[in-house]
Amino acid sequence: MTFKASILTLYPDMFPGPLGASLAGRALERGDWELEARQIRDHATDRHRSVDDTPAGGGAGMVLRADVLARAIDAASPPEDPRPRLLMSPRGRPLTQSLVRDIGAGPGVVIVCGRFEGVDERVITGRGLTEVSIGDYILSGGEIAAMVLLDAVVRLIPGVMGNAESGALESFETGLLEHPHYTRPRSFEGQDIPPILASGDHARIDAWRREEAERLTRERRPDLWQAHARTQAPIPSPGKAENR
Repeated sequence: MTFKASILTLYPDMFPGPLGASLAGRALERGDWELEARQIRDHATDRHRSVDDTPAGGGAGMVLRADVLARAIDAASPPEDPRPRLLMSPRGRPLTQSLVRDIGAGPGVVIVCGRFEGVDERVITGRGLTEVSIGDYILSGGEIAAMVLLDAVVRLIPGVMGNAESGALESFETGLLEHPHYTRPRSFEGQDIPPILASGDHARIDAWRREEAERLTRERRPDLWQAHARTQAPIPSPGKAENR
């Protein structure tokens, strides 16, 4: 089954954008996944094709209307559609590698790209939208966030990355940040490649990479390190030898 992404947006010309280049773009050309960008405004009913209105209760900005957006969602995703419906939103659940894997294992995804001050809450609940955030900051709209999510998902589709092992060893896949990488030249501006990487001893190299991943995680992401440490089985204390 081909992974299919439907994007509901006021700016469909933004797609595929970066998703049309590199690994994701080649996979799109091969048909490993499908992408459609649908214009929300096509589902407006007035002559101005209005999609937003002033917020109830007053306040700055405008809000995407529930009725227009609901029609757009219904057209893209009928009731029998098994794909999850997401709304890119700064108040959503964080986009993690675990969530990326879950989405990538399914048949596809429907993504609503918000604009203005937000989306009428009634369409979020009425159409079962799951809000997802790519970080604690505000963007002009959900399009770039949708691209981030799709780029992370598409690269996990079988055949997209040339070496499946590359994905398994990356940051977050093991609960740790990735270890440092080196390549030629052996010496660069007075810095040499760590000698262990040229030793040919793969067990020692693996141990070094693990140690470096743990060091970087402790230093840069103590939150990840604490979560990782909680998942590790405790090392039993050595017992006292019996007196004989």
